[in-house]
Amino acid sequence: MKALMIFSLALSMVSALAADKPKSSQETYGLNTESTKVEWVGKKVTGEHRGLVKVKDGSSLTFKGDQITGGNVVIDLNSLTVTDLTDPDYAAKFVGHMKSQDFFNTEKYPEAKLVITKSKKTKDGLELDGKLTILDKTLPIKFTATSTNKTTDLFTSKAVIKIDRTKFGLKYGSGQFFKDLGDKMIDDEFTLNIDLNAKKL
Repeated sequence: MKALMIFSLALSMVSALAADKPKSSQETYGLNTESTKVEWVGKKVTGEHRGLVKVKDGSSLTFKGDQITGGNVVIDLNSLTVTDLTDPDYAAKFVGHMKSQDFFNTEKYPEAKLVITKSKKTKDGLELDGKLTILDKTLPIKFTATSTNKTTDLFTSKAVIKIDRTKFGLKYGSGQFFKDLGDKMIDDEFTLNIDLNAKKL
C-alpha cells in the first residue's frame, strides 16, 4: 500500500511538471497591408517601368525563434499600379494591359500566392524556400530576406525577388518566343522589392 501511495504521488508530480512545461514556441505574425510595400520593376530595351501592388488581408508568417517556419503571402494583382507614368490616360492604358490576358489576366487570376516552407540563416540574411503561384502555375522559389528585425510584437524585413515571368507562362514581348521585336522586347525577368512589416497575432 505504501509503495502504491508513493507511486501515485510520483505520478502526480510528473503530471504537474508536464502541465507546466512550456508550449510550442511557434508564433504567428500578420502582415500589415498598409505599411508593407511591394514594388515591381519591369525592364525593356528602351527603359523600365515600376509600380506598386498590395498584399491581402490574412497574409502571415510563422516563426520559431528567429526562424521563419512557414508563411502565406497573397498578392492582390488587381491593386497593381504604375508609378513612373505621369499621364493619367497612358498610365491607365498601361495598367489595363498588365491586367489583360497578355500578362496577368487578373479577371481569371486575381491573386498571386507565395507559400514559405522553411528558412535558414546565412551570412547575407535569412534564406527562404517556398512556392510561388502566378496564373495557374506553381514553382519553387528561393530568396533572401535582409535587414530582418523581430521583437515580441513586430517583424520587419526587406527582400529583393527576381522572377522569370516566362516560366509562369507570361511570354508577351519575350525575345525567347517572338522574333524581330526590336525595341518592343521586354525582359523575361522582373523584380519585386519588398519592404515587409508584420505584427504579432
